[in-house]
Amino acid sequence: MKRIRGLAPALAAALCVSLAFSGPASACAVCFGGESSDMTAGMNNGILTLLAVVATVQTGFVALFGSIWYRTRKLRKLKEQFHLIEGDG
Repeated sequence: MKRIRGLAPALAAALCVSLAFSGPASACAVCFGGESSDMTAGMNNGILTLLAVVATVQTGFVALFGSIWYRTRKLRKLKEQFHLIEGDG
């Protein structure tokens, strides 16, 4: 407990210093810059590319599970066609 009390002034000082000098570091060039800059357009293209990759992977998972569901249903119908013949052998 004494150790935490000793760190409190140092943490308060570090917080004050970081708040005092946080103005210039508040935004990157993309966020702070204009909407029509090349960097903003490149960032938007990167975001759209990543969204396309995620959508493609999710579509692949849906297709995989749909294929498994279809094959299971088809196999179940095939198994129901066969009947066990019991007789006096």
